[in-house]
Amino acid sequence: MKISKQARRDGKALFTNCKVNGVLDENRVRQTVGAVIARKPRGFVGILSHFQRLVKLDIERRAALVESAAPLTEEIATKVRAELAWKYGQNLNLSFVVNKDLIGGLRVKVGSDVYDGSIRARLNELAEAM
Repeated sequence: MKISKQARRDGKALFTNCKVNGVLDENRVRQTVGAVIARKPRGFVGILSHFQRLVKLDIERRAALVESAAPLTEEIATKVRAELAWKYGQNLNLSFVVNKDLIGGLRVKVGSDVYDGSIRARLNELAEAM
């Protein structure tokens, strides 16, 4: 479905209005969607589609997955939290996962950013180079 420029502008305006101090407010999102559905303005399906896309991207930007080959000590986990908070802001949802396939090191995924410092990635790079 092609979304008109006006629907994109309206969806972005709704998204901007749902932020409180730069952070998306879940209650405002629900109220906004309910109000748009109740009013049904011209092109409301396109408006809501674009709005949904923006909300989804914002949620993905606020989620971080930290994979390690072994469980992290509390000291290292605290350092990782601090570094990610410094780079991406305080409102980051962190998940720590053990992935034995990494062999060693860390892989961090925040939104579409991936930082792979694992031994598995380095071995793959070495294999490709040969």
